[in-house]
Amino acid sequence: MAETIIGIIGMGLMGKMYARKMSAAGWRVHACDMKDKFDALETEFSDDKDIVIFEDGYGVSRSSDYIIYSVEAETIDKVVAEYGRATKKHAIVGGQTSCKAPEIAAFERHLPSDIEIVSCHSLHGPNVDPKDQPLVVIRHRASQASFDLVTRILSCFGSKQVLLDAEIHDRITADTQAVTHAAFLSMGTAWRANNQFPWETTRYVGGIENVKCNITLRIYSNKWHVYAGLAILNPSAKKQIRQYAESVTDLFKLMLGGHGRELKRRIKTAGDFVFTAAGRRGESLLLSDEVLDRFSLGKVPKERPPNNHLSLLAMVDCWWKLGIVPYDHMICSTPLFRLWLGVTEYLYRKPGLLDEVITIAVEDNTFRSDDLEFTFAARGWSDCVSFGDFSSYRDRFEQTQSYFAPRFPEATRVGNEMIKVILEKT
Repeated sequence: MAETIIGIIGMGLMGKMYARKMSAAGWRVHACDMKDKFDALETEFSDDKDIVIFEDGYGVSRSSDYIIYSVEAETIDKVVAEYGRATKKHAIVGGQTSCKAPEIAAFERHLPSDIEIVSCHSLHGPNVDPKDQPLVVIRHRASQASFDLVTRILSCFGSKQVLLDAEIHDRITADTQAVTHAAFLSMGTAWRANNQFPWETTRYVGGIENVKCNITLRIYSNKWHVYAGLAILNPSAKKQIRQYAESVTDLFKLMLGGHGRELKRRIKTAGDFVFTAAGRRGESLLLSDEVLDRFSLGKVPKERPPNNHLSLLAMVDCWWKLGIVPYDHMICSTPLFRLWLGVTEYLYRKPGLLDEVITIAVEDNTFRSDDLEFTFAARGWSDCVSFGDFSSYRDRFEQTQSYFAPRFPEATRVGNEMIKVILEKT
């Protein structure tokens, strides 16, 4: 252990988490970020003798035995092109991006042929305890000895290691993350368009609404590039995000036109595919009423107003149209995905609730303006991803981020508690 040096290029929140965990486990770490962050990083890690901060990636690449690129998927090619040629002979290189197609392509394009490639992806954010969380390991080009070394290094997180190839990783992350993020991003955009702080009205407080509000704010409290790279660069994600927007639009049109029979048939068919065919009918719910009501940003009313839950209905419709059974990917699921699956399951398997929602969708106009803005938002995010426009993605994200920023600290606290509970159950 003492002879092996781990290099980390990119000291954002995840890079720092990796560095601290590895150092605590007894590994020596050489790390860097952009040159203008050198002094601040050196000060931040001055009390840890096993973490050495370098000015740039050249020093890290030349001195390290296993080098992890912890940078944005959008910039991975540029960064590897810059520092890859300095990689220590016979070293192992990997990346920690959420989208592996551009990452592996960059490694193959810019690394010398003697360099081995073992990548990874922690399926959680930097503020979540990695213990027992999924950690994907990708053995792309490596000997058994090198692969064993990497898995031994990564074992310091206490995560559940899952061995996949890059293509399957990207398909599963699209299934479990891309559409989930699109749904919450669309909610935030719609609430901003309606000039709503949803927890300040009784319409979005209690039960399922708590998950919607907390997770939406949790996503918008992070950096935009965390979600942009996965959505725009993942080959599987565009199709899935487009289908979600189409599902939202189709269901909203059926609601608007009062086509109750057709709406019910479509919703029930989708639900049967996702929940009944998957063998979930006899199993307990991932989330209970007590759990859903516990985490509220506002005062829970005695009687909740009706809600057609278009965002949830569209998610299950999207899974059905794409042939996705979400339970198949639980071993590689993020905490946010498990929460989202939990509330959709609650809606579809809670006795009588789904029929009530279908009736509300056709007969009650309370949420029509909200649903209209949500439909616009879902289509807007889909277009942004389809065009591959990082600049527009960032603008859309940061506009809504600024709107909700004052409530991020409280939402993060409540969201952390909520995630802790769902992790205990799944």
